[in-house]
Amino acid sequence: MSNAIIHVPRPQNEPVLSYAPGSPEKVALKEKLSELLKNEIEIPLIIGGKEVRTGKISKAICPHDHKHVLATYHEAGPEEVEMAVKAALEAWKEWSNMAWQDRAAIFLKAAELLSGPYRFVANAATMLNQSKTCFQAEIDSACELIDFYRFNPFYMRQIYESQPESVKGIWDYSEYRALEGFIFAVTPFNFTSIAGNLPTSPAMMGNVVLWKPASTAVFSGYIIYKLLESAGLPPGVINFIPGRGSQVGDPVLDNPHFAGIHFTGSTSTFKAMWKKIGENLPKYKSYPRIVGETGGKDFVFAHASADPIALATALVRGAFEYQGQKCSAASRAYIPESIWKKAKEELLNQVSEIKMGDPTDFRNFMTAVIDKKAFSDHMSYIEMAKNSPDCKILCGGKGDDSAGYFIEPTVVLTDNPKHKLMEEEIFGPVLTIYVYDDKKLDETLEICDTTSPYALTGSIFGTDRKVLRKMMDALRHSAGNFYINDKPTGAVVSQQPFGGGRASGTNDKAGSYLNLIRWTSMRAIKETFLPPTHFSYPFMKEE
Repeated sequence: MSNAIIHVPRPQNEPVLSYAPGSPEKVALKEKLSELLKNEIEIPLIIGGKEVRTGKISKAICPHDHKHVLATYHEAGPEEVEMAVKAALEAWKEWSNMAWQDRAAIFLKAAELLSGPYRFVANAATMLNQSKTCFQAEIDSACELIDFYRFNPFYMRQIYESQPESVKGIWDYSEYRALEGFIFAVTPFNFTSIAGNLPTSPAMMGNVVLWKPASTAVFSGYIIYKLLESAGLPPGVINFIPGRGSQVGDPVLDNPHFAGIHFTGSTSTFKAMWKKIGENLPKYKSYPRIVGETGGKDFVFAHASADPIALATALVRGAFEYQGQKCSAASRAYIPESIWKKAKEELLNQVSEIKMGDPTDFRNFMTAVIDKKAFSDHMSYIEMAKNSPDCKILCGGKGDDSAGYFIEPTVVLTDNPKHKLMEEEIFGPVLTIYVYDDKKLDETLEICDTTSPYALTGSIFGTDRKVLRKMMDALRHSAGNFYINDKPTGAVVSQQPFGGGRASGTNDKAGSYLNLIRWTSMRAIKETFLPPTHFSYPFMKEE
């Protein structure tokens, strides 16, 4: 083993490629899109490094062209979960004891592979499987995931460097151990970077993982798994087991070796899992770590001093990029009467310019929502707005699922700040606006803070610094990621560690050391160089 005290190179955030007309990256991405569209593949489970085919088949499709099948994939069940647990626990013996720099090297290599030869296949898979534009894919499946794979080893080194003080004659130090058992990573459809980070951040700290990707994002998840294999990830460290929630989740949570969950998804699912974990505590060999990022009802709150054009631009990008399918997407806005007319005009003008369609047409700003269920759910909220006396649809309001799951960018005006459209997560291209009396700033701030159970992201707009401070203080607990004069989306690894509180999750901040520290167990060690040779103390020598 090397006796060098090794430093991880200080990371830099991956530059975002422009995909401008005639650029080499646009040519390369177009070629990869064409290739993936021509070749339907079969995706197996991967357990202990071996491909497993269950014969229970589902399809990975293009949401914008739901008749086009990208891949067929095998689904796991209780038997495969048991196989994956055994493979993981076997891999744990060597992986948990591997030198940290050797583990780090695998993910640093994965970052270089993704920055180079894997960039366009990961982006193309994300565009096709999750209906993202080239820019939304680039900042997600390339840049953000590269950043995770570069910054997390750097944060791991910082954690290991954190050591206690020692006094004369004693040497105190700490080691950071892997958790005993396995981690369950449950990943969402909307970000390939999250799918690539949730299993790997625990693995980086020496843990072994069972990874269940979202059923609507198995295709891009499989690409990321093959990337990790190419980077040298040993068999069994991460086991790829797509499948239905009950068929995979229930046997995982019933296993006595379950040591933690790394989750991104709905609040209701996370609460149900937490409840089941609590009920199963007598079964487990340790107290499981529970880390989750869930829903959001993210807000934009403007003051009368705000720039209406900048505000409108933030609303369009924040609400409608990736069809509003971001945990951080702007879903409700509070705008003062004094600037509403100008902000409304600019907002509707910009929305009217939005082009929507197939992501392989780079002129489109929006594409399709993820599946039939999402389409139906989003349209039900739009129908609610149409039928509510408290609401008025300012633009959009139509959907078409005949070829793909397309919903127009929809802006709703309400005069009821407690309406369901201001309270419930929609996760689609629907923005609801409440126009408030300028004189009722404090009252409206309180309404914003208390209306929704979530506290993920939010932003405020204004140029009056004194008022901005008041707004920041009033909304202090309403968002784990808070933006001033910017949209509430677009958190960058190392710059804005991501996560929220209340019903939005455990706020363990992906993109920082705080997340990694949840996946390790410290052992404090005290070594005494000259131990005492008799039990008595000086105070005992005199009555």
